[in-house]
Amino acid sequence: MLHEIGLLGATRIAERAIVRPSAGRPGIRVRAVAASTADRAETFRAAHGIPVAHRNYRALLADPGIDTVYVSLHNSAHAQWAAEAARAGKHVIVEKPLCLGRHELHALRAAALAGGVHVVEAVMTACHPWQTVIRALIASRELGELTGIRSRIAFDVPAGSGYRFVPELGGGAFHDTASYWLQAVQATVGLAKATAGGHSGFSGPGGVDLDFTATLTWPSGLRATLDAALAEQHCAKHEFIFTGGRVRLNNFLRPAAGPFPVNLVIAPQDGRRRVESFEPSAYYDDQFSRILRTLDQPGTVDCSEAAAERIAVMEDIYLDALSGRPGR
Repeated sequence: MLHEIGLLGATRIAERAIVRPSAGRPGIRVRAVAASTADRAETFRAAHGIPVAHRNYRALLADPGIDTVYVSLHNSAHAQWAAEAARAGKHVIVEKPLCLGRHELHALRAAALAGGVHVVEAVMTACHPWQTVIRALIASRELGELTGIRSRIAFDVPAGSGYRFVPELGGGAFHDTASYWLQAVQATVGLAKATAGGHSGFSGPGGVDLDFTATLTWPSGLRATLDAALAEQHCAKHEFIFTGGRVRLNNFLRPAAGPFPVNLVIAPQDGRRRVESFEPSAYYDDQFSRILRTLDQPGTVDCSEAAAERIAVMEDIYLDALSGRPGR
């Protein structure tokens, strides 16, 4: 199918996730961009050879030549503009997180159904083959029973730069990293029946969470933890702890647009360590291909059940952390 894409947000992630992967694909074109100011949109348009720079977001949504809209605004604006795009009859690709809670999710679903369109969350690390290998290790019990998952995701973001340091805009370490963690946990062990917890000192500017600890605990005793942070050295790793060994995955997410390899280090207690290597993967290209397949399906995807489950758990964790916030 042919797709003419409009960008809500003249952002670096829009360049990486849409502009570059769409280049050279038959029947796919980035037609227009709108930004917080007309000048910013025009600068982005000129830099990337996009035909049209609209004066504002609603002008882009009214463009009859656009059938798909990509939303990469600050997190607290995702739900509003994704819903407006859906009601305008456009398919919608929303940068993670899809939205910030159940209420916004409900409104998004209603908009998708009313517009008869697909609404898709972009989580670029989803569907990597390492997740299939982990599922197989769990099912086979080759390393015994899975008892824990430990994850660390830290982004090197200059202090005070952008929405990430404004809690009212959906900023903070947890909202910036939760989708990657929750998708990995969901794809390997599932999120059903997990009890959610969260903690942060909310010590950043305006009370934003510069660091955050999230936990999920299952009746079986399995426990998954996320240690998230902003403004320090980049890190993205998972460790799966079994009764008979461990599996480590370092650098599953890197600040790079091109392809890079991923390796699972499988370390049984008997010392026979091995490495499961995967071909270099270009996350943004792979994600774009997945999204196109979804958009080309008949009917409506009113926000996938998987995305809905992640949003509900994310909200529960964040609310739990807020309930223990200093001063409350």
